[in-house]
Amino acid sequence: MSSQQPLAHADMNEPATLQGGGLVRLRLAIAYDGTDFSGWARQNGQRTVCGEIEEKLGAIFRTPVQLTVAGRTDAGVHARAQVAHVDVPADVVPDEPERLVRRLARFLPKDVRVKAVTRAPEHFDARFSALRRHYEYRLTTAPYGPEPLRARDTAWVPKQLDLDLMRAASTRLLGLHDFAAFCKRREGATTVRELQRYDWEQSGDIFTAYVNADAFCWSMVRSLVGAVLAVGEGRRPVSWVDELLTETQRSSSILVAPACGLSLVRVDYPEPGEYQARNALTRDTRTLPGEGCC
Repeated sequence: MSSQQPLAHADMNEPATLQGGGLVRLRLAIAYDGTDFSGWARQNGQRTVCGEIEEKLGAIFRTPVQLTVAGRTDAGVHARAQVAHVDVPADVVPDEPERLVRRLARFLPKDVRVKAVTRAPEHFDARFSALRRHYEYRLTTAPYGPEPLRARDTAWVPKQLDLDLMRAASTRLLGLHDFAAFCKRREGATTVRELQRYDWEQSGDIFTAYVNADAFCWSMVRSLVGAVLAVGEGRRPVSWVDELLTETQRSSSILVAPACGLSLVRVDYPEPGEYQARNALTRDTRTLPGEGCC
C-alpha cells in the first residue's frame, strides 16, 4: 500500500448514503492473546494488535484504514471481546460483511482473531458509544505457578492471599473518584472515573478479579489489582486504599500487577437509538487526543 494514499476515515469523508458514495462504518468483534504484542495502539517499529489488523484490512480493501477501539490495552494484556470500528469506501464492502471474517482468518496471525464484522448502526462509535468496560484479572498462588495451558493469561503470586481483606479493600474503591494515584498521567487528561464493580472470587489456588467502569485510565486496572494484592498479602492495611484516593498524582507505593493476568472480556453499549446522545456525553469529559482506556 502506498503511504501517499489518504486514510479511509469518516473525519475526512461523508458517510455512504442510499444513493451511494462515501464510507461505510463496520463494527468488528476482536479477540487476542496480548503476550507477544506491544499493546493495541499503533507504534512505529513495534508489533501491535491494531497494526496487524489494519495491515490485513488495508490489503483486503486495497486502501489504508484506521481503526477506532473501545479500550486500548497495554503490552501483554489480552482481550476476549474487544470492539472496534473502521470506515471504508462503500464500493469495497461486500454485500455480506461477515464474509470478511473467513478472509481475515487466513491472513491474520494465530494470536489475533476478528470474530465478527457487521455494518454499524448510525452514530455507532466503538469508543464514545461505550457505556462500560469489563475486565478480569486472573492469578494463581499455586507454589508451582500457573498451569502450562494457562501460563499466558495467568499471573503468579507465590504468596498466601486473604480473600476477605482483598474484598474489603476493593469495596472501598467503588464509586466516582479521582483515581490519580492509580493512573499514568497524561497532560490535561482527567483521572476521574466511576468504578462500578471491583470484586474477587477464589477457586482453590486461582483468584479472579472482576473490574468494571465507565472507562479506565492508562494502567489503572493493573494498579487497582496491585494495590489490593498488597492488602491481601498483609503488606498494607485495608484503610491504605482510602489514603490512595486522596492523592493527586500517581503513587509510587503501588506495585502494578503483571500484564499477563489481565483480559478485556466485555464492552457494554446502549440501544442504537441512544448512540448519538451517549457519544455527546462521553466527548464532554474525554476529548483529548491520546486519552483512552487501558
